[in-house]
Amino acid sequence: MALWYKPGLTAADLQPLGKNTMGDHLGMQFVEVGPDYIKATMPVDHRTHQPMGLLHGGASVALAETVGSVASACVVNQDKFNCVGLEINANHIRGVRSGEVTATCKPLHIGGSTHVWDIQIHDEHNRLVCISRLTVAVLKKPDSK
Repeated sequence: MALWYKPGLTAADLQPLGKNTMGDHLGMQFVEVGPDYIKATMPVDHRTHQPMGLLHGGASVALAETVGSVASACVVNQDKFNCVGLEINANHIRGVRSGEVTATCKPLHIGGSTHVWDIQIHDEHNRLVCISRLTVAVLKKPDSK
Protein backbone atom coordinates (compact mmCIF):
# COMPACT_ATOMS: atom_id res chain seq x y z
CA MET A 1 0.00 0.00 0.00
CA ALA A 2 1.31 3.43 -0.94
CA LEU A 3 2.10 6.10 1.63
CA TRP A 4 0.51 8.94 -0.33
CA TYR A 5 -2.88 10.50 0.43
CA LYS A 6 -3.73 10.74 -3.27
CA PRO A 7 -3.75 7.31 -4.94
CA GLY A 8 -1.66 7.06 -8.08
CA LEU A 9 0.52 10.08 -7.26
CA THR A 10 3.08 10.75 -10.02
CA ALA A 11 6.10 13.00 -10.50
CA ALA A 12 4.08 14.98 -13.05
CA ASP A 13 1.54 15.77 -10.30
CA LEU A 14 4.35 17.34 -8.25
CA GLN A 15 5.99 19.50 -10.94
CA PRO A 16 3.54 22.44 -10.63
CA LEU A 17 4.39 22.78 -6.92
CA GLY A 18 7.84 24.06 -7.84
CA LYS A 19 6.77 26.80 -10.23
CA ASN A 20 8.14 30.25 -9.26
CA THR A 21 10.00 28.88 -6.22
CA MET A 22 13.66 28.52 -5.23
CA GLY A 23 13.45 24.97 -6.57
CA ASP A 24 12.43 26.33 -9.96
CA HIS A 25 15.31 28.83 -9.92
CA LEU A 26 17.79 26.06 -9.03
CA GLY A 27 16.44 23.71 -11.70
CA MET A 28 14.93 21.07 -9.42
CA GLN A 29 12.67 18.49 -11.06
CA PHE A 30 10.56 15.76 -9.49
CA VAL A 31 11.38 12.61 -11.43
CA GLU A 32 9.91 9.60 -9.64
CA VAL A 33 7.30 8.65 -7.06
CA GLY A 34 7.34 5.17 -5.55
CA PRO A 35 5.11 3.60 -2.92
CA ASP A 36 7.19 5.15 -0.09
CA TYR A 37 9.68 7.50 -1.74
CA ILE A 38 9.99 10.59 -3.93
CA LYS A 39 12.99 11.43 -6.12
CA ALA A 40 14.00 14.83 -7.41
CA THR A 41 17.02 16.03 -9.38
CA MET A 42 19.01 19.26 -9.42
CA PRO A 43 21.73 20.36 -11.82
CA VAL A 44 25.21 21.14 -10.55
CA ASP A 45 26.00 24.35 -12.42
CA HIS A 46 26.48 28.09 -11.92
CA ARG A 47 23.18 28.30 -10.01
CA THR A 48 24.17 25.70 -7.43
CA HIS A 49 27.96 26.21 -7.14
CA GLN A 50 29.85 27.74 -4.24
CA PRO A 51 32.87 29.98 -4.98
CA MET A 52 35.29 27.04 -5.33
CA GLY A 53 33.21 25.50 -8.12
CA LEU A 54 31.64 22.72 -6.03
CA LEU A 55 28.00 22.01 -5.30
CA HIS A 56 27.01 24.46 -2.54
CA GLY A 57 25.98 22.74 0.70
CA GLY A 58 23.05 25.14 0.93
CA ALA A 59 21.84 24.00 -2.49
CA SER A 60 21.92 20.39 -1.26
CA VAL A 61 19.93 21.41 1.82
CA ALA A 62 17.45 23.31 -0.37
CA LEU A 63 16.95 20.17 -2.48
CA ALA A 64 16.54 18.01 0.63
CA GLU A 65 14.03 20.40 2.23
CA THR A 66 12.09 20.72 -1.01
CA VAL A 67 11.65 17.00 -1.59
CA GLY A 68 10.96 16.31 2.10
CA SER A 69 8.41 19.09 2.48
CA VAL A 70 6.60 18.03 -0.67
CA ALA A 71 6.61 14.42 0.56
CA SER A 72 4.96 15.49 3.83
CA ALA A 73 2.33 17.47 1.96
CA CYS A 74 1.59 14.36 -0.13
CA VAL A 75 0.95 12.23 2.97
CA VAL A 76 -1.80 14.44 4.41
CA ASN A 77 -5.14 15.83 3.30
CA GLN A 78 -4.00 19.28 2.18
CA ASP A 79 -7.51 20.67 2.66
CA LYS A 80 -7.15 20.04 6.40
CA PHE A 81 -3.41 20.23 7.15
CA ASN A 82 -0.31 22.33 6.46
CA CYS A 83 3.17 20.84 6.70
CA VAL A 84 6.03 23.10 7.77
CA GLY A 85 9.68 22.37 8.39
CA LEU A 86 10.85 22.25 12.02
CA GLU A 87 14.48 21.16 11.65
CA ILE A 88 16.89 20.02 8.97
CA ASN A 89 20.44 18.78 9.18
CA ALA A 90 22.88 17.65 6.56
CA ASN A 91 26.19 15.87 6.31
CA HIS A 92 28.09 16.71 3.13
CA ILE A 93 30.00 13.58 2.11
CA ARG A 94 31.43 14.22 -1.36
CA GLY A 95 32.02 17.24 -3.56
CA VAL A 96 30.45 17.48 -7.00
CA ARG A 97 31.56 19.93 -9.72
CA SER A 98 29.13 19.25 -12.57
CA GLY A 99 26.30 17.10 -13.80
CA GLU A 100 23.20 16.38 -11.77
CA VAL A 101 22.38 15.12 -8.31
CA THR A 102 19.36 13.07 -7.29
CA ALA A 103 17.65 13.23 -3.91
CA THR A 104 15.70 10.23 -2.66
CA CYS A 105 13.32 10.94 0.21
CA LYS A 106 11.95 8.15 2.43
CA PRO A 107 10.01 8.31 5.70
CA LEU A 108 11.59 7.50 9.03
CA HIS A 109 8.47 8.45 11.01
CA ILE A 110 4.95 9.39 9.91
CA GLY A 111 2.94 10.55 12.91
CA GLY A 112 -0.14 12.64 13.42
CA SER A 113 1.80 15.80 14.33
CA THR A 114 5.30 15.21 12.93
CA HIS A 115 7.00 13.52 10.01
CA VAL A 116 10.71 12.71 9.87
CA TRP A 117 12.33 12.13 6.47
CA ASP A 118 15.64 10.62 5.41
CA ILE A 119 16.96 12.27 2.26
CA GLN A 120 20.01 10.89 0.48
CA ILE A 121 21.57 12.80 -2.40
CA HIS A 122 23.68 10.91 -4.95
CA ASP A 123 25.69 12.02 -7.97
CA GLU A 124 25.36 10.62 -11.49
CA HIS A 125 27.65 7.70 -10.56
CA ASN A 126 25.38 6.80 -7.61
CA ARG A 127 28.00 8.02 -5.12
CA LEU A 128 26.63 9.47 -1.88
CA VAL A 129 26.97 13.27 -1.82
CA CYS A 130 24.83 14.31 1.16
CA ILE A 131 22.69 12.77 3.89
CA SER A 132 19.94 14.90 5.38
CA ARG A 133 17.17 14.47 7.93
CA LEU A 134 14.12 16.73 7.87
CA THR A 135 11.53 17.03 10.63
CA VAL A 136 8.18 18.48 9.58
CA ALA A 137 5.30 19.68 11.75
CA VAL A 138 1.80 18.72 10.63
CA LEU A 139 -0.54 21.57 11.57
CA LYS A 140 -4.32 21.54 11.39
CA LYS A 141 -5.57 24.43 9.26
CA PRO A 142 -7.46 27.01 11.36
CA ASP A 143 -10.71 26.55 9.43
CA SER A 144 -10.49 22.76 9.44
CA LYS A 145 -12.41 20.48 11.78
